[in-house]
Amino acid sequence: MTLQNVLITKEEGIGIITINRPEVRNALDPQTWNEIRDAARQMRDDDDVQVLVITGAGGRAFASGADIRSLRERGTLDVLKSEANDILNFIENLTKPVIAAIDGYALGGGCELAMACDMRVATGKSKLGQPEVNLGIIPGAGGTQRLARYVGLAKAKELIFTGDIISAEEAKDLGLLNHIVADQEALMAKTKEIATKIAKKGPVAVSLAKAAINMGMNTDIFSGLIFEKFAQTVAFGTEDRMEGTSAFLEKRASNFKGK
Repeated sequence: MTLQNVLITKEEGIGIITINRPEVRNALDPQTWNEIRDAARQMRDDDDVQVLVITGAGGRAFASGADIRSLRERGTLDVLKSEANDILNFIENLTKPVIAAIDGYALGGGCELAMACDMRVATGKSKLGQPEVNLGIIPGAGGTQRLARYVGLAKAKELIFTGDIISAEEAKDLGLLNHIVADQEALMAKTKEIATKIAKKGPVAVSLAKAAINMGMNTDIFSGLIFEKFAQTVAFGTEDRMEGTSAFLEKRASNFKGK
């Protein structure tokens, strides 16, 4: 697989996908969307990777949204065929945790990409928003659905209807960001700190917990609780459960195998 707009690196159980189009503020054209999906699929299938990080190159943007030239040329049926929504659903339901490391703008599709991740860490200069109405269109890769789930219905409507772009501080106050850090160096340090902590846990348990949380957010609580019970049943049948409980009783670090 040859990637032109995305870079992949790995270190100590962490897979890092970097959108590498700094000359256009990491704008998301169809090729870049497809490469993000292909890179995420590669990280999913890599047993050495426990946690995935998505970030942007250049220090100006995580992803500044759609490539406007590409958007201008796109026809009505091209939108219907767009895979951006499916790609973000794939990332949201990836069996491994995904953290967005945001330095700069996360707008339009970039904000939607960040919201499809499990957690978001950003620098103080970062700005987020869904400004699509300024172009006569709407958020079309999950923004109308995920934003309301994070910030509430009324605030999501305000942000989408006005196209307002908000600061990192306001985004954190609204629950859209987990952490704010000073600069790009601190961003990757904090993101890797969280990822490393997760990578030391039972990978099957983390995957099952993610599936249960996502299921519960998209259904009624009764169905979510039933799913949780079955997920726990699966967890109890793993070697990791025996290792985790044994390590606790023996007062030693766990050596999880993901089995």
